[in-house]
Amino acid sequence: MKLFRKREPTEVKTDEKEKKEVMQMVTTWGENYYAWNGRLYDSDIVRSCLRPKVKAVGKLIGKHIRDEDSDLKVNPDANIRFLLSEPNPHMTGQQFQEKVATQLCLNNNAFILIVRDENGKPMQLYPIPCVSCETVYQGNELFLKFYYRNGKSGIFPYSQIIHLRQDYNNGDIFGDSPAKAIAEMMEVIGTIDQGIIKAIKNSGMVRWLLTFSQSLRSEDIKENVERFVKNYMSIESDTFGAAGTDAKAKVERIEPKDYVPNALQTEKTINRIFSFFNTNEKIIQSRWTEDEWNAYYEAEVEPLAIQLGDTYTVRLFSRRERGCGNKIIFEASNLQCASLQTKLGLQAMVDRGAMTPNEWRATMNMAPLPGGDAPIRRLDTQVVDVIKEILNKMNDSNAVMMSGLIMQLLKSAERGMHETSF
Repeated sequence: MKLFRKREPTEVKTDEKEKKEVMQMVTTWGENYYAWNGRLYDSDIVRSCLRPKVKAVGKLIGKHIRDEDSDLKVNPDANIRFLLSEPNPHMTGQQFQEKVATQLCLNNNAFILIVRDENGKPMQLYPIPCVSCETVYQGNELFLKFYYRNGKSGIFPYSQIIHLRQDYNNGDIFGDSPAKAIAEMMEVIGTIDQGIIKAIKNSGMVRWLLTFSQSLRSEDIKENVERFVKNYMSIESDTFGAAGTDAKAKVERIEPKDYVPNALQTEKTINRIFSFFNTNEKIIQSRWTEDEWNAYYEAEVEPLAIQLGDTYTVRLFSRRERGCGNKIIFEASNLQCASLQTKLGLQAMVDRGAMTPNEWRATMNMAPLPGGDAPIRRLDTQVVDVIKEILNKMNDSNAVMMSGLIMQLLKSAERGMHETSF
């Protein structure tokens, strides 16, 4: 794409404080990863570990929030709204977020290029599918140089890159690669798989050995062996299951002794990989309960949703725009994983104005209603505020009248509770 064909800076100056950092992606060939070709995503175990998190991140809804002087607006800028839902002509927002999340899980680093128009407004977002990345300094400005699978490279200012990272420890710019931590486990899994394949192949090898007491030509040996197999080892043979030989040949049975790891060893190794990606068998096989999914969401998905919102906000808005209350958030607006009891319990949030009717209907997978985006409050939940207002206006001259009004409100609220109860 033309987006990645920018000219490199002509002069690159570095000093002792600006040392170059290089990030090698584990999705490429590496000297330590010949056991599985260095491609983590080709492993069915790794892919199954990543899929629940990736799908959950794809379901996050990005929103532009402007909160200024107690005036909260959602998606006030159509340009930003389209950027979040349609980041580029080739991807939807959900597909884009899934791809970025996959790169982050595999490499602990993910890069997004911001394409701006002539006025500096962000117009498109592209994930950068690089095989390695290194830091390059031009004066005091930081650039990232990316190397692609086709052998080409591109260099962009770090200020135009949305950089997601995890396991952020040793490097100043990049998150630590998971390669060293997972290399031995992947080698064990590869060895186990190869051992099982070889054991299956060996099961079809030589099972019987015929030793002849006299010297025979090779064609005679072959002919005698074929006759033995035909007469005694073929199902169609009348003597199948019973064999007889004379003094010319001795028949021996060879038992295969292939080593296959036991199920416990294999299970422990797979559980170590599950732990590395902070998941478990129930999450992977979609057998989780509501509480189990909530625990997984808070541990894996929610931190990434916060990082997405923070990094998008810093890169898409200037300091002045952020000071005016502009920010990006990623929220899990649907609660399809919640149980029916939990969804019905959210009705109390609607009655108290904490949720709109349409937000509640979305959790029930129901279509929105006209006027359902406005918060409502049940009458009995408003009584407390009205009584407070009456008490503030009460004095010696109107005490009797105000007391009677309060009693009427309480009776009306009691009737409302009976009418709206199930």
